[in-house]
Amino acid sequence: MKNKISVDVLVPVINETYNLFIPINKSVGEVIKLLNQSINELTNGEFPISNNLSLINLLSGDVYDTTLTIKENGVLNGSRLVLI
Repeated sequence: MKNKISVDVLVPVINETYNLFIPINKSVGEVIKLLNQSINELTNGEFPISNNLSLINLLSGDVYDTTLTIKENGVLNGSRLVLI
């Protein structure tokens, strides 16, 4: 699994945190879509599908550039992220 990292994703809208593996070679925009779809399914639609989500570093508050890959944005194994 050297092309994936484990991260914690906080989703404030539904007050849940998920520990997930995400691909490091995909753009943040693609990962946001994957996370949105997965969490929507896990919550039976409680977390709606949206085109206006951002991925943010929980500790620094940095908003990740959706055009860069997870790796290029410096997201590391064990990072804590917020999906808003």
